[in-house]
Amino acid sequence: ASRSPSGGPLLTPSQSLDGAGGRRSGYITIGYRGSYTIGREAQADAKFRRVARITVCGKTALAKEVFGETLNESRDPDRPPERYTARYYLKFNFLEQAFDRLSEAGFRMAACSSTGTCAFAPEQGGPADDKIWTSYTEYVFCRD
Repeated sequence: ASRSPSGGPLLTPSQSLDGAGGRRSGYITIGYRGSYTIGREAQADAKFRRVARITVCGKTALAKEVFGETLNESRDPDRPPERYTARYYLKFNFLEQAFDRLSEAGFRMAACSSTGTCAFAPEQGGPADDKIWTSYTEYVFCRD
């Protein structure tokens, strides 16, 4: 086994330990699709739909550490712990719950990104006063 200058084992970045209990550093990305309808009065009567599925992207070991039994692995079973996946999702639909779990595990938000598009417009045969918008949002969390 390789040794560091201090005599301890040489760790790869994915195996690095922080000073608080030996947790692995890394990134976890949370993503979700959402939709909302905006009528004639714009903001006054916007109707938001619930989040259908929260996806998880990151190393299998980190995702399991943070989300435990609430991580649905059915789309990528038997994934090795040190391999990345973008095919997991959570068994709950509340972003706040996912953020709380990440925070409790020592992760902090590093970046976020969102896109939106009008999915159904009146000229396409939709309701004359309403437009249905869809969005995709990702939040990147890291732990040093």
